[in-house]
Amino acid sequence: MTAGPLNGIVVLDISKALAGPIAAMMLGDMGARVIKIETPGSGDDSRSWGPPFAGPDNDQSSYFMSANRNKESIELNLKSVEGKEVLAKLIAKADVLIENLRPGAFDRLGFDSENIERLNPRLITLSVTGFGHDGPEGSRAGYDQIAQGEAGLMSLTGSPETGPTRIGVPIADVLAGVHGAAGVSAALAGREKTGRGMVVRTSLLAAAVSAHTFQGAKWTVAGQVATPTGNHHPQIAPYGSFRCEDGYVQIAVGSESLWRTFAPVVGLSSNDERFASNSDRIAHRDELIGEIEAAFALRKRAEILAELTRLGVPAGAIRTIDEVYEWEQTRSQGLLVEVDHAVAGKVRLPGPSVRMETAAGESLLRPVHDAPPILGQHNASVRAWLEDDDRPVPSEYDGPTLAHAGSAVLR
Repeated sequence: MTAGPLNGIVVLDISKALAGPIAAMMLGDMGARVIKIETPGSGDDSRSWGPPFAGPDNDQSSYFMSANRNKESIELNLKSVEGKEVLAKLIAKADVLIENLRPGAFDRLGFDSENIERLNPRLITLSVTGFGHDGPEGSRAGYDQIAQGEAGLMSLTGSPETGPTRIGVPIADVLAGVHGAAGVSAALAGREKTGRGMVVRTSLLAAAVSAHTFQGAKWTVAGQVATPTGNHHPQIAPYGSFRCEDGYVQIAVGSESLWRTFAPVVGLSSNDERFASNSDRIAHRDELIGEIEAAFALRKRAEILAELTRLGVPAGAIRTIDEVYEWEQTRSQGLLVEVDHAVAGKVRLPGPSVRMETAAGESLLRPVHDAPPILGQHNASVRAWLEDDDRPVPSEYDGPTLAHAGSAVLR
């Protein structure tokens, strides 16, 4: 057992790739026991996504590792009678099941909502789809870049010169996982009141649209369609990145008081009519950028950042990924963890983004993280755990019927 508010909760992760696995990993970070169910021989699709790979045989995908810490792995052929019987037993014991198959695929395996209800009326199911489980395009497969485009995120990203640009991380997948984990957490709290489970649904489309924030309201409220503005905020100025002698400085002047503080740094009067208000600065954005970069042209990044920090003007550097993980602030927040992988040995991974502490500062989360599992690493231990349990699978379940062609019943 591990520390964490979800200690004692059992999660079945039948999902692949990223959105579902991220949701399951977040629950594992909170102390849940996560059992990842994988296709024999191949496992999660992301196990083959690379390079880069790690391990003595260079066969452990860094992509897979990024979303599967704190999990156990068992291989099950869900098209076989035996595989379905084992899954049914796992469902009967579990608290949460996470799947991201195409709509209807899990039903066709014999595990529709009614049958799951018979097996475990307290089970919470998280279903993650590409575009929603229903609606005119609910049957479409979901991949992050396609969702980014369909949900409008790419139309907001990049610059007029680059055109629509993919966000550099799979943001639709990531946000779907985060929303899914939040939904499961709420469902677990709700179960304490009702004693019954429920189905939680989210999608890459829903997650991406949820990220629109003010860009979405710009259309729904004001009827304006947002366009790419590069590294500058479309509605606040100056707010973006600016060239200096040895790179770029990022500045966020989000109020008039900050503008009055910042303007003299670049040799401007805060009362300059071109830039007197935020609306004026937006109207004369190109001029403002030129003035700032002219003032920064002969100054080094560190010098500028030191002055802005002293004045209380929000500012920062643009770090490369390696710089981020070497940054002491990143490490201080637990955002880099070391795990002992069964094949690759000591591996450093991006860490969890949530911390939970007592008022005295004592951590309430797991002190040590488990490495992402190799395929089938826990075949024996999970099966032994099932055999040790004396709770029977509900009598309505008759495993062999699942193998019959076209059958979708557990009774």
